[in-house]
Amino acid sequence: MRLSPGFRLLRCCALLLLLLFTPFVAAVAQSGADEPGLLLRDLALRTDTSRYLLSRHTVLVQNEPSLYFYYRQEDETAELEVYPAATQSRRPLRLVRSADFLLLDSLTAATGPAGPFYRAKVRFRELTAARFLRLTFSQAPDSAGAPALTQTVNLLPVTRTTLELRAADPELFVGEEKVFELSSNNLKNIRTTADWTKGRDIDYRITQEKGGLRLHVLPNATGTRLLTVQPQTERPFLTDNNRRVSYALPPIRQEFTVKASRLRFLSVDKKEITLDEVSRRKGVELILDNGRTFDLKRTYRIEEQEEAGGSLVAELFTRQYLTNDRVLCWLRVYNTHRQTDSYLYIKENDQAKYITNLNISPKTNITAVSVRHRGGDWTSSLNVNPGETVDVRLEGESLARARFHFEDVQVIPSDSSVRSDAAVVYRVQVPVTIDKKRITIFNAGTPTGQSLAVREFQRPHPLDFVSVTFGEAPRPVTRLNGPVLYDRTVSDVVFGFNSGGIDSDKQLFGKQYLIFDIRTQNAKGELIELRTVENVVVCPDDNSVRAAFYQDKQCQVGNISLNSLLGARKTYALEDWSTIIVTVRHNPAQYQEAGFSQKLELVLQRRVKFDIDISFPAGLLTKQLNAKSGESNNYTAFSGISLATLAQFSFYHPTKINKLRPYKVGAGFVALNAFNLNPNSTAGRDLGIVVLGSVYPTRSDAKLTFPLYLGGGYLVSTGRLFFLFGPGIGVRL
Repeated sequence: MRLSPGFRLLRCCALLLLLLFTPFVAAVAQSGADEPGLLLRDLALRTDTSRYLLSRHTVLVQNEPSLYFYYRQEDETAELEVYPAATQSRRPLRLVRSADFLLLDSLTAATGPAGPFYRAKVRFRELTAARFLRLTFSQAPDSAGAPALTQTVNLLPVTRTTLELRAADPELFVGEEKVFELSSNNLKNIRTTADWTKGRDIDYRITQEKGGLRLHVLPNATGTRLLTVQPQTERPFLTDNNRRVSYALPPIRQEFTVKASRLRFLSVDKKEITLDEVSRRKGVELILDNGRTFDLKRTYRIEEQEEAGGSLVAELFTRQYLTNDRVLCWLRVYNTHRQTDSYLYIKENDQAKYITNLNISPKTNITAVSVRHRGGDWTSSLNVNPGETVDVRLEGESLARARFHFEDVQVIPSDSSVRSDAAVVYRVQVPVTIDKKRITIFNAGTPTGQSLAVREFQRPHPLDFVSVTFGEAPRPVTRLNGPVLYDRTVSDVVFGFNSGGIDSDKQLFGKQYLIFDIRTQNAKGELIELRTVENVVVCPDDNSVRAAFYQDKQCQVGNISLNSLLGARKTYALEDWSTIIVTVRHNPAQYQEAGFSQKLELVLQRRVKFDIDISFPAGLLTKQLNAKSGESNNYTAFSGISLATLAQFSFYHPTKINKLRPYKVGAGFVALNAFNLNPNSTAGRDLGIVVLGSVYPTRSDAKLTFPLYLGGGYLVSTGRLFFLFGPGIGVRL
């Protein structure tokens, strides 16, 4: 049977479509079948607006099926429903962690209308910038001998991106660059480029500046010209009923009216020329549009102004004509020029014939280098520390085109990086194990003559690594706040250093330069001795990653004994209530920031004071025991002034410095009524051996006091025991 031509054409198209979709259909069918070795029967990914199934919403990307889903945010949160294959449903599944997403909820078994499944919640990270996004599921082997299995599901985040151009002034001039603003609902998803298109009526490029998109246009021909911009995206979108992946947005078309300048514009094949000795003396080979009136083997003057008398920028020497209506020339440059400043005028006998434009930049030259440490300001000091991340700013000429490289350090991409002809900023991370003293800065493999100096960290560390011992176990000086009352003899005060407590894996401090100010004073606060120990250097021990670079003969080895520094009055020879004051502080001359200071005030406390005291009790009331028969009253009258000589114990307040309690206990002799001036009467005079307790006023500045006495004893003359009570007179000299 002979087929008609139309039917044959229809059959060919059907066969072609079958061949195109056979791999895709086979891949989708394989992902959903319960074949041996497959873990998943299906996978559902649900966002806040839609639900996507692996069995239905897949497209081919590089001949591999991928589950696509639309996202609106960079950190989109999605819920996963994982349906295991029937042959693998008895063993639990595990979602392998990845840097592209954060697992919020682990896989949890659940049951639904479609059978048992697992539910989990993930939060993606930077979906626009993520590449090769996938979910990997694994299943551990079981005791029955089933092997471990792994299945990977490729993900394709897609998004809807729009891009619009609104040109308020559609008028251009040949050779003049103009910039327009582009508006988009997703700026990060628009692909930008620094290269111009070539060979068009209007060349263009798309850049991202100051958080916005810019369209740069450069017309090459006059008249009404249609500009067609073909933008590309970083993340694709789907076309043809979600069957084809596309990165090309709809083209943007805009008509411009391009006007000719008064002088004809001649384009050149090189837009960037470097001003150096070679280009100044020998020249640079250049291809220029044929000006029609050019004479070969002739030199033309190039200036920045149309009028005569302008400064010489360059000289153009025409060599020969080319077949494409262009001229091969030598260009010798003498001054710098930027396209944005003005046009360049090609003159013959001081009369402008043509215009052109190109950049003439000086040779890359670094004039200044500054460093900014974390949390600080820019400084001209080029010292950096191991393990530190710093910003380095290079200032000079023609820096935007340079390819700078820092020796043995890593350059970290940063959103705050600056790059222009006058300045560039790099964020560099110095390795903590760097073994060089200088970090050389290279440009395209050539040293620039600039470098960073590697200096060890020299920051003041809190003084908790300094310990003190004065008869007890060592204690950090930072825990001794306020006066320390010590009621035993201080044989010595020893300062020790925990060199392992300075540097850690995350923070380096380096050598610690300390000053010890030592002061001893008596109970009245009078100075006994004053000493200052400077330049005590404590170095981190071998546990520090920079230990090999801290080796120094000045490093303190062993402890510091206070008695070895004091003169004749050692700590064990100090009197009661003397004070030892030691101030440990960082040496301010060694640091660029304020250091730490800790004061140790050690007071030699005493609980009891023993002394011989002479006082004058007056008006004592005494009562004698064992009165003789016939005596009606054994209470004596109030006596006059007596004389008491007592060996007394005074008691100090336990929490106050050199403060006595208001009572004393002692024993001695009391001459009762010793100052009776009546010559005819001896009544009441007697000598007693007594034990007395006295109560004194609490005022310590009183010169004249009136204590109270209470006690008892033995009368020598009468041989009786007696009790006494009464006031007295005390005089403080």
